Formats: sequence, C-alpha cells, structure tokens
Amino acid sequence: MKSNWLPFEWIVATRFLREGRMQSLFIILGVAIGVGVIVFMSALLVGMQGNLFRRVLSSQPHITLERPKQQATPVLKAGSGEQMASTIQKPSQRMNMIDQWQKVRDQVQRRADIVAVSPTATGPALVIRGSANQAVSLIGIVPEQYNKIIPLSEKIVGGAFRATNTDMMIGTQLAEDMGVGLGDKLRITTASGASVTLNIAGIFDLGSRGANQRNVYVLLSTAQNVLGMVGGVSSIDLTVLDPYVAEDIAQSISNSTGLNALSWIVTNSQFFLAMRAQTYSSLLIRLFVGLSVAAGIASVLVVSVVQRQKEIGILRAMGGSRGQVMRVFLIQGALVGLLGSVIGSLLAMGLLSAWKLVAKNPDGTPMFVIDMDIGFFIWSAVLAMLAGLLAAATPAIRASRLDPVVAIRG
Repeated sequence: MKSNWLPFEWIVATRFLREGRMQSLFIILGVAIGVGVIVFMSALLVGMQGNLFRRVLSSQPHITLERPKQQATPVLKAGSGEQMASTIQKPSQRMNMIDQWQKVRDQVQRRADIVAVSPTATGPALVIRGSANQAVSLIGIVPEQYNKIIPLSEKIVGGAFRATNTDMMIGTQLAEDMGVGLGDKLRITTASGASVTLNIAGIFDLGSRGANQRNVYVLLSTAQNVLGMVGGVSSIDLTVLDPYVAEDIAQSISNSTGLNALSWIVTNSQFFLAMRAQTYSSLLIRLFVGLSVAAGIASVLVVSVVQRQKEIGILRAMGGSRGQVMRVFLIQGALVGLLGSVIGSLLAMGLLSAWKLVAKNPDGTPMFVIDMDIGFFIWSAVLAMLAGLLAAATPAIRASRLDPVVAIRG
C-alpha cells in the first residue's frame, strides 16, 4: 500500500462515485439545485433591498432639523357671570420657525460627517386654477443646495429644474389632477390670505403618488413671503456621510442645538421592520434548502456504505486503517458538495441573467440592479463543501467501524 494516503483515498472515493453514476448524478444535481436557489435568492434579495434603500434615500433628507413642536393651548374667554368659554389656539406658522437658523446651519456645516445642508420653508397651501383647487405642501428651497439633499434635477420628467421668483415645480400627479402642463400658471394661496401666481417650469416624478400630488417646490424667498416666515425657515435638511449612522448623528446634533433631529431611520421604521422580516424569511428558506441538500448527501452515502460493505471489508483486511476508510467517504461528500456548488453557481448565473432580461420597468430600464458578486459564488462553494463534509461524517464513521470479517461475510 502506498505510504502517501491521499492518492489512495481519492482514487477509491472517485471510483465509488463513478460506479454509482446515476446515484451520484442525481445527488450532485440535487446539490446544484439547492446551491442555485440559495445564490439566486441571495443575489435577488440584496439587489432588491439595495434598490429600495436607494429609492428611500433619494427621496428624503437623511436628517431633518425642526423646532420642538409647540403644543396647542386653551385660551379662556370671559363670559357672563362665572361662565367662561375656551378655545384652542394653535401655534402660528411663525412659531414653527427655527430661531437663528443661520447659526445652526453654520454649526452643522462644520461637522465632518455632514455632506450637505439646505434650509427649507414648508407649510400648507392651496393651488388654484379656475374652479379647480387642491391642498398641497409648499416647499421653499435654495435649488442648488436642495439638489444635494434630494437629487430633484434627476427626477424632472418635463421642463427644467428651476425655482425662481416666477417659476415653480410640481409633481406629475398634481399636474394631471389640475389639468396643467409646462408653461401654465397656478395661483398659490395660504390660510393667511397671502397668494402668488407662478409659472410651471418643471414637472417631477418622485416615485410616490402621494409626493407627486402633494409637493410643490418654489424658491425659498417665495415660500417665506407666502407662508408668513419672512427671513425664517421651518426646517434644515441634512445629508450625512454614512446614512446608516444617521440616527446617532441626529442625536448628537439634537443635543448640541436643542432642535428636534429626525433621521430617515426613524421616519422609515416600518420599512426597516419589513426589510428585517424579509431577510429573516429568506435566511430560513436558505437554511432549510441547505439542510435538505445535506440530508440528501447523507442519505446517499449511508446507502453507499450499506451497498459497499464487502469492498470496505476488503480494504480493511488489506491493511486499510479506520481513518483511511473514513476519509474515503468524507472526500466523496466534499466532492459532491464542490461539483454541486459549481453547477449550481452556473445555474444561478443563468437565472440571474434571465431575470435581468425579463424584470424591467415600462421604460425598458432594469427593475433593479443585481450585482453578481463573486463572493456569493465563493461562499456557496465553501458552504456546499462544508455541508457535504458534515453530511458525510455519520456514514464515514459508520463505515470506519465496520468489522472486516463481518463486512466480507455480508
């Protein structure tokens, strides 16, 4: 017997696999399908979640600074005798303004973890054209600064990204509801009675029907005048270097400025819960697929041990050690896992390529980007080999413990 044990075990392991060609083929195909499903689902989930995160982050600030909310207070009015009447006095628009907002803006701009800062003046308004009217959220912006917070210029589907003393931008849904288009005029009025008439310079699509129906963007100074916030702002929007630590940054800024700092993580808590639930569901599915693959390998090797008792007995009688017999079956398990992972990875690549061709938006662009990271395939190969080794452990131990005499006699 050769002193080098490796060729011996490999020769015997590959011979056993070749002799049971159909059995080996089916178990390798089973592993390939399992690995293909795992890789396909992993790549699809990562691509879908990445696309959702990008859409969420591109449609709202990472952090919004606001003045702490003022509570509505009861106001007592004198009545006859001891009768008193009370009404609820709501905070005025001016009471929602940030005190010394320029100082706050300069303070947060000096932070290394802040990428962009944009003051905004936001409030309720009514857009009117003829007999048609609709309630909207009037948002006053400095276009160049706000575009670094939300890339609104990339979401313009008609006209130009322009907000001036005479121009404004509205959403696709509002344009449809009001029956207006580029170059048409809309009158904007507020509860205080202030109003302004502006041209529609641009029409945007934020990917949300509600936002496209509700948001109206005008120049900051225009919104300040109409909303009664001359020289003031209602919020300061921020973009941070790392969006995933936005909540920590928000808490730090809130502590240093005394303002409410609302991060996108808090405002989208339900979104995060849904993503987490989706991830856990996917992990469970992949776990059960992996377990079924391992069970398939184990069952085939257990049958192989039973079928090859005489061969195992002869190997032992010729001087083969328990360790050598055990390694024969471990190598079989590893080879099945490796071959299955290679075929499964190729299958997953084909499925992902087909998905890219089929899953498209109405305009022909991909529904979302799927990154076929080589890491997926490497990890799948490693995990499949480990699954094969673990699955082969029990039959390998059983084979190594067979008594040569009993095995040969059958």
